[in-house]
Amino acid sequence: MADIIQKVTDWFDSTNLHEQIADVDVAGLFSNPWFLVPFIALICYLLYKKNFKDILLIGILVGMWWVSGTDYMATLVVDNELQMSKILPVVFGGAVTLGLVIYIFFGRSD
Repeated sequence: MADIIQKVTDWFDSTNLHEQIADVDVAGLFSNPWFLVPFIALICYLLYKKNFKDILLIGILVGMWWVSGTDYMATLVVDNELQMSKILPVVFGGAVTLGLVIYIFFGRSD
């Protein structure tokens, strides 16, 4: 089992996916018509269908992506040490977000 996990980890590292996500130019992405037109079309379609649950989930994902790129998140690990004084707000925010997502999926009906 450990051999399979090591192979998957090696493959994921070889894709450089983490670096590609971290190096995304947000301003360039949201001004690129090849991304912006389908994104706006999706949001308009979801508004037309009155599917506010999916719009909220898209907003949560975009917000989590934005928060993960802030300077605060970059200072959570200094010299390969986790800064315990800074981790509590991140854990609390993650718990609140997870609770909101669970409520959206299971707590109410459409």
